[in-house]
Amino acid sequence: METILFLSSSESDGRLSRAGLEAAAASALAKALGVKSRAGLFGASAAPAVAQLAGAGFEKAFIIESAALAQGRYATDAAAAQALAKVSAASLVLAPSNARIQRVAAGLAQRLGGVVDTHATELLNDGGVVALRRWYYRQRLLAKQSRTARPWVITVDAGTAPAHVASGSLDSEAVAFSAPASRSQVTGLRSPSSGPQTIRPDAALLLVAGAGWCKKQADGALRVPDAERLILGFLDKTQASLGGSKSVVDQTGDGASLSFMSHVNQVGQTGSTPRHAKGLSTCCHGEEPHVVGWRFVGERRAVNLNAGCGWAQGKADVLYVADAFQVMEALNKLL
Repeated sequence: METILFLSSSESDGRLSRAGLEAAAASALAKALGVKSRAGLFGASAAPAVAQLAGAGFEKAFIIESAALAQGRYATDAAAAQALAKVSAASLVLAPSNARIQRVAAGLAQRLGGVVDTHATELLNDGGVVALRRWYYRQRLLAKQSRTARPWVITVDAGTAPAHVASGSLDSEAVAFSAPASRSQVTGLRSPSSGPQTIRPDAALLLVAGAGWCKKQADGALRVPDAERLILGFLDKTQASLGGSKSVVDQTGDGASLSFMSHVNQVGQTGSTPRHAKGLSTCCHGEEPHVVGWRFVGERRAVNLNAGCGWAQGKADVLYVADAFQVMEALNKLL
């Protein structure tokens, strides 16, 4: 019989990230299978995370709290994850696809003598057999797969399940942990200088800007300052997240470019695949390499002057044939 362990690191405040709470909700698979499920948490502090998991269906939470786990590093994180997996006697380990877990997932499977699959988008009870769904080849092929080998480590992508909301209480048990020797030491954090906040993974709306914003407009003039004002004004009023096509992010630093746009904002085959409830594309033609990144966006709308653009070929739910400058100006006034 399966024993499921939900494994996650805690954040600096001892709580779980939204991705962690989403993966915890995915662990409801245990209830469907009628098997035991436990939680395993590690970090400098984990008590707040235990409280967040109350009501998720776990029998108990095993926790490892250590100053050595305050910052993520492979040696200490892998050792903590291994200790939690062993004390819980887990045959199936489910974890969020965050940076700390992804770094150690394969190593954890090797230490346990098991197997690993990453970036699952759905966990299934397939006639009493655990299965998962995930995308391959730049989100073009959706596969369903299962394994007989155990232990099986699975990481679950963010945005694929609703976040768990705590209710009631959950008992916890501290697990003895001795941090392995480490030659690295974190002496502080240094962040690069940054402009306006444009990436908001939890936002309900994704606004994508295309290269058309930086081209000559109908009057023959470049209107990049106006474009920046309109886009940033919209983001500020709606708290939307900003994405960009490959064309517009490649223009960064080339003169006629959006100062706040970078490759981190890129959406598409060679960029990210965000999971927002709604998306609005502006000044973008809707070519396939970009549109593939919209696969997980719920409601897709686009603004383009060309009625025959890629968005019109069934790639958007609604296409507004209009000037994006005029549309965004009107939207910002309404907001």
